[in-house]
Amino acid sequence: MLSTFWQVWIAVITLGSIIGCGVLIQYTSRGMRKEETDQTTGHNYDGIQEYDNPLPRWWVFMFWGTIIFGIAYLGVYGFGNFKGFLTVEVDGEQVTWTSTNQWKAEVQAFEETIQPLYDEYSATPVTELIHNEEALQSGQRLFKSNCSVCHGSNAKGAQGFPNLTDNDWLYGGSPETIKQTITMGRKGAMPAWGAVLGEEGTANMVEYVRSLSGLKHDEAMAEAAAPQFQQICAACHKPDGTGMQALGAPNLTDDVWLYGGSSKQIAFTLKNGRNGNMPAHAEILGNNADAKIHLLTTYVYSLSNE
Repeated sequence: MLSTFWQVWIAVITLGSIIGCGVLIQYTSRGMRKEETDQTTGHNYDGIQEYDNPLPRWWVFMFWGTIIFGIAYLGVYGFGNFKGFLTVEVDGEQVTWTSTNQWKAEVQAFEETIQPLYDEYSATPVTELIHNEEALQSGQRLFKSNCSVCHGSNAKGAQGFPNLTDNDWLYGGSPETIKQTITMGRKGAMPAWGAVLGEEGTANMVEYVRSLSGLKHDEAMAEAAAPQFQQICAACHKPDGTGMQALGAPNLTDDVWLYGGSSKQIAFTLKNGRNGNMPAHAEILGNNADAKIHLLTTYVYSLSNE
């Protein structure tokens, strides 16, 4: 709702302009000749003289038509806090037209039209739906609208955002797990160990972690860190470093690095920790969220199971 000031301001500007146009037409029409003449107004522009003739009637009618249209428009759509006569159906009820209500009505009409298709998709298991090209295209459009800002339009991710096209999954790559991730979101937390390990301990642990995935490392430093890894890291990453999907703890023995596998990046992770956040999309996706999540799950699952 607009305040009284803005309500009056809009009313004065809008109605004043319409009334002013009408008064101006009336005023100028009174001083004009009724019929055409050869007389001029006395104005001369580079040899071009202006006849003292009235405005063409079609032109005057056009001005009046514009004024009438403006008044009718205000009556239909309203202005300020004044509600117009036009209504739209939202949630089964006729409500006053606004741009927001018009958008809601169009969205609901679309959702009602597409509902049977959503029902069909939702009733089909993900492992079967990945063979439906139209379903995959719908899932891809949803992905680009809601997920590509983090995971990229090609779903290959970026630093801190997982690549969804490989077979390396923090929480698991089954349809059920992917759907849970999209629906509920995920919060990953790697605690900071800088204060516990110290500078030397951190440097040694970097070498040990690099050794797990076969990267170039210092054997002596890695060996020195092995006991500490079992004490403070194995609970999440397992004693062999293969990770634990139940906790979202990454596998340290492969060549996939969420934040990078260089010595500098691993050291930063150990010292400062990491906090990842995958937002829950159950509410973000709005109407028919369950069906949309099913399509998103199908598309994401297809990326690594084609």
